[in-house]
Amino acid sequence: MRNFHLPGRSPVMATGGMAATSHPLATQVAVSLLARGGNAVDAALGAAFLLGQCEPPMTGLFGDCFALIKPAGEERIVALNGSGRAPSGLSAGAMREAGHRTVPVHGPEAVTLPGAVDAFCRMSQDWGSLPLADILAPAIGHAERGVPVAPRVAADWASGAGDLTGAARDHYLKDGEPYAAGDLFRLPGTAEVLRRIAAEGRAGFYEGEVAEDLIDSLRALGGTHTLEDLAATRCDDTDPIGGAYKDIELVEHPPNGQGAAAILMLNILSHFDLADLDPLGAVRAHIEAEATKLAYDARNRILADPDHTARLEHMLSTETARSLAALIRRGSVLPTSLPGAEAVHKDTVYLTVVDGAGMAVSLIYSIFHGFGSGMASDKFGLLFHNRGAGFTLEEGHPNEAGPGKRPMHTIIPGMLRREGRVVMPFGVMGGQYQAAGHARFVTNLVDYGMDPQEALDAPRCFAEGADLRVEDGYGTDVKQALADLGHKVVAPPTAIGGGQAILIGADGVLTGASDPRKDGLALGL
Repeated sequence: MRNFHLPGRSPVMATGGMAATSHPLATQVAVSLLARGGNAVDAALGAAFLLGQCEPPMTGLFGDCFALIKPAGEERIVALNGSGRAPSGLSAGAMREAGHRTVPVHGPEAVTLPGAVDAFCRMSQDWGSLPLADILAPAIGHAERGVPVAPRVAADWASGAGDLTGAARDHYLKDGEPYAAGDLFRLPGTAEVLRRIAAEGRAGFYEGEVAEDLIDSLRALGGTHTLEDLAATRCDDTDPIGGAYKDIELVEHPPNGQGAAAILMLNILSHFDLADLDPLGAVRAHIEAEATKLAYDARNRILADPDHTARLEHMLSTETARSLAALIRRGSVLPTSLPGAEAVHKDTVYLTVVDGAGMAVSLIYSIFHGFGSGMASDKFGLLFHNRGAGFTLEEGHPNEAGPGKRPMHTIIPGMLRREGRVVMPFGVMGGQYQAAGHARFVTNLVDYGMDPQEALDAPRCFAEGADLRVEDGYGTDVKQALADLGHKVVAPPTAIGGGQAILIGADGVLTGASDPRKDGLALGL
């Protein structure tokens, strides 16, 4: 229970609908669309389209998304894969011959085709209730008028601005410098692209003048992308995967996302009595760090494009988790995990909406690194994501870069189900932390009885590469105990991730939470 003597945030409660996003304006737009009679999909899309304006270091129209949707009056969960594919001309062999050991993070080789806009249009068509033009109107208005830069966004802007090149510097810097907190940021090019999507649907983005701007700009930068590659971009309906942790089922998106790693982590952690441990103590942090190393090692070996992932059942097997859990020792530290196929990053937005009829949406949307590839289209100024940096150049690896393939993704939306009933859409941002973040969020709820806001507020640590990154919320005694065990304890360069969640009570009460590591909030009707 929250100590009201200390700074903090109460969860938000309502019955008519709830939205939680990483930016206040996006949450307000989502709630306003619910108030106008829109459903959870309408509200989620209105917020998502706006977040590219509010948080350009994190996301934008040339990005990818994944969504989990629970229809009203049902307990089934639909998964939509809105991640794009590599262009037909991409070649891992050519990159190796050029001397690259990994996909160039800020080169055109890392730019896969953008899948989010197609997925958003499909969601609107299949599940929405308002016209797409109505959903897009708030984002168009904000892009034209400008949005004041929020504090966390300003910090991310300053961190990533050095990677901006060419046209991106013209569109995303102010007199050559990063935008600061309180500066008004306008994106008239994005407003025009949104108007065309509102009028023409996906064709307004994947065909015509916008498509020509995207492809001409990429080819001028050395990319192999073609108009045919862009026009062929399509999202896919898929079946979610799940795993039980005590009385909760964690439901995740299947590959090419890393949701299976979160399920594996919980399966490993189920072999330890976490509920008997101090939630902010060194022992819990150590066990979680060791489980992270083991689960991410499996992730880096197995997960890839769905057509190339052959050992998913093995990864999800409880026997696999049992054998991995047996490797963890309370008094010693495992070697660091493999470096992984994808490059380290922390830049994503996540949002969730539940409407009064019970429809729930869990949606994540990203351009991968801060400002993606650092490159943008010449005319409309759309940032190119660099999700192709999630490929490996290891020959024969299931996640090896190749034409038409989807890379392994770190972004994952989640939902929780109890006794067959969906009880919570949620997500934890933070790059490759996300699988570990899902596992920690679930154990915060299940083992320590935290409410959704407390579960997001609680301090985090993350075993990443050779480091154990430990937030300031941990005591110095805990950090020293972890160092004494053999962990290389370091302070993360910024807070680890962010997150949103909405608890759906059996009595219809909705309890929303938003992570204070970001600028966002939850609001209800």
